[in-house]
Amino acid sequence: MVLRTPSASPRTARSQARGSTSARGIRRLRYAATLLAALGLATAGLATASTAAADGPGVGTPWVASLGDSYISGEAGRWAGNSNSSSASVDALGGGAYYDNATRTAEQINRCHRSWAASVYISNGTQGVDLACSGAQTSTFTSSDGYFKPGLDFYDNGAGKQGQARMLQTFASTHNVKMVVVSIGGNDFNFASIVQSCVTDFLLSPSWWPDYCYDDSSVKANFTSTNVAAVKAKITTALLNVRQAMRNAGYADSAWTMVVQDYPSPIPSGAGFRYSQSGYTRQNTGGCGFWNKDADWANATALPTINNTVKGAVTASGIAGVKILELQSAFNGRRLCENTVGLLEEKGLSSWTQAGAVDKTEWIAQIRTVSTVTGPYYVQESLHPNYWGELAERSCVRQAWNGGAVRGGTCSIAGTGLLNGEPRMTLS
Repeated sequence: MVLRTPSASPRTARSQARGSTSARGIRRLRYAATLLAALGLATAGLATASTAAADGPGVGTPWVASLGDSYISGEAGRWAGNSNSSSASVDALGGGAYYDNATRTAEQINRCHRSWAASVYISNGTQGVDLACSGAQTSTFTSSDGYFKPGLDFYDNGAGKQGQARMLQTFASTHNVKMVVVSIGGNDFNFASIVQSCVTDFLLSPSWWPDYCYDDSSVKANFTSTNVAAVKAKITTALLNVRQAMRNAGYADSAWTMVVQDYPSPIPSGAGFRYSQSGYTRQNTGGCGFWNKDADWANATALPTINNTVKGAVTASGIAGVKILELQSAFNGRRLCENTVGLLEEKGLSSWTQAGAVDKTEWIAQIRTVSTVTGPYYVQESLHPNYWGELAERSCVRQAWNGGAVRGGTCSIAGTGLLNGEPRMTLS
């Protein structure tokens, strides 16, 4: 900017040249200095007013974050129901179902299986970020087959591998995270190995002399009072890490809400199976190889023990305002091998997109073994909520968000058909 003044007469110019300290000259210098200062202040004020504050705690679009394991990451979210005919008939999301990098061409962490059907993407004025990982425990580890599994801790190897609490801290510092939904603890009870024991015992013993898994020493060891107390302490620490991550990111405890979900029942009790337990049909056709007694134990003892441990950890943490999302009965009537639903071909359907498919087919993925898994399926997808199950959970997470007035409750099926592309659910 150039300041211009009227041209001076020759006489005035000579006079100013002889006496630069004249009163008029001093007044002009002072005026110019005052004007420049004023302009400078005004410019600075305009710059400050026009610069948008960066998103972060309390600023910007609200975000919902999910942390934990396969029951919230979106594992098995590719498949809408089950079929032993063609995988294409139940393929809702395609080969990129778990691709969660910026360009949706690969996974950020291999085998975390964060699907696009995951419950965190509730919309309703929010954005979602899925930090969970299939197979995760409370603490970070590397699986026996070499896959990195971030826990709910602050692990950081300095080369890009971080625990979920550390990821949350980084993300929340530049995004307005208002709700954090957590599912953790099942893998600390060795969920996968329990399922493997039950299926193995079913396949390797005859119906006239069944070998049950519920009384196997390796299974029973997970449910001793000592181990239950140990897992409860681990979950408690994990939840405290989540709170600490938010504090480290600059949040007051009252500025966000933690929602902790428990685990749904994936199979019915023995009397609810549609396949007989004699022979191998229950596993070979249905992918649900449990003896009746083991299924009864899973629903009456194992699942309640795990869920009560999760809730006990919430209480032990002392974190104020935590909400509980009860999922234990959320899929009842749509569980794997339940006599109220079936495979697509058993219900006369050729595609998951056909009318009524959501009500006639299963919301839990079949149990697959290393020797029988084929095509695009993964063993790790076994016994997890599939596309329909994930969208059902999403409906309940949205209801828990409640427009920002976060609440807990019991999630259950509210009716048949779809509402805005999701199963009809209620949170009561």
